Amino acid sequence: MRLLILGGTAWLGSAIAAEALSRDHKVTCLARGRSGQAPEGATLVQADRETPDSYSKVVSQPWDAVVDVARQPGQVRRATLALEPVAALYIFISSANVYADQQTLYQDEDAPLLSPLEQDHMADMAQYGQAKVACEQAVEATFGTSRSLVVRAGLLGGPGDIFGRSGYWPWRFAHPSNLEEAVLLPDAAERPTQLLDARDLAAWLVSCAESGTVTGVRNAVGPQISFAEHLDVARRVAGHTGPVVAVPEEWLRDHGVQPWMGARSLPLWLDDPDWFGMNARDGSRAVASGLRTRPLEETLQDVLAWEVSREPPGPHGAGLTDSEERSLLSAYLGRSVAVGSPL
Repeated sequence: MRLLILGGTAWLGSAIAAEALSRDHKVTCLARGRSGQAPEGATLVQADRETPDSYSKVVSQPWDAVVDVARQPGQVRRATLALEPVAALYIFISSANVYADQQTLYQDEDAPLLSPLEQDHMADMAQYGQAKVACEQAVEATFGTSRSLVVRAGLLGGPGDIFGRSGYWPWRFAHPSNLEEAVLLPDAAERPTQLLDARDLAAWLVSCAESGTVTGVRNAVGPQISFAEHLDVARRVAGHTGPVVAVPEEWLRDHGVQPWMGARSLPLWLDDPDWFGMNARDGSRAVASGLRTRPLEETLQDVLAWEVSREPPGPHGAGLTDSEERSLLSAYLGRSVAVGSPL
């Protein structure tokens, strides 16, 4: 198979390229190259997708499939028009953020969408969902539903997760911030979580490209489990036996702790009921189309090993620093929590 990846040097694109190469396919990555190098064995075509001639080097040959991970509608419009004559299948990686209702649990692909972004470029991440809707429409307008696969991905995790959402909890349980080995977490045990290993998504996408028969729209999400179950797995993977301190959500908000992601946050924690459905999407159509997921324990083991291997080691992009966690524990428990860890 001849596979063209529009990207291929960052996290998911690189995982797709590596998976395809492991199956002896011919892989070409079209990218600026600023996020890194294409995996060994892939051909890198350096191009800026904002320039008029960005696809000139890849339109003179046929492609069994194209995979696109873009978020800017203008880039997708130009790509689909340029590649439609030479590509049999166009796979677009969209997002579950396209849905207008993020509150209702277990909605499928027929749920209402946000209105599409009219501009070629989103002004900021607040327009991300609308931009992805516009990208989806561009793909379907040019390739039709019979020659395109739109994949609405949920939360991805595993090695390579630079956002820290899947890496923070196994890291924190393995590296407590204090001598008591206490770990602070939100008192939100029953909130939904739904993590999909990026490697499992990559494997399924390559299989879809190979068959050419999976088309239309699919939600690609992981198994839905409670936040408490997710933390239990992370704690077991890390070998943590110290105390856990479950803190009321209101107290955390009052002390400046953010939900979900980012600095001074507790990742995966959702505190707004309007967003609970984001972690409880119906992914049965993708499963019926061949999506298979590895055990969460394996994903968290591997992301922990990846975090340890980084320089400097540890999660970046989400969570509490050691000093932030100690300060919060001290404030909540009403006593000093000692610096350091025996691990």
